[in-house]
Amino acid sequence: MIHQLTSDTISKIAAGEIIEEPASVVKELLENSIDAQSSQIQIEILNSPASYIRITDNGIGMSQEEIEL
Repeated sequence: MIHQLTSDTISKIAAGEIIEEPASVVKELLENSIDAQSSQIQIEILNSPASYIRITDNGIGMSQEEIEL
C-alpha cells in the first residue's frame, strides 16, 4: 500500500543536501547554526583539503519532540 507523504515530511526531505566537498559541509553546518538561532559561531578547519572541520555555536538545538522524530 502506498501512502502520500505529508507536506511537512516532503519539506524535510527537500531540505537535505548531498555533500560534495568540504565547503559544502561548512555551508550546511553554518545554516544549521543559523537555524538554531546562534548568536556566536566558531569555525575550525585543519589542513587542505580539510581533514578536520568543527563548527561550535550557542544555538538552541532541538526539542525532545524533534529528537524523537
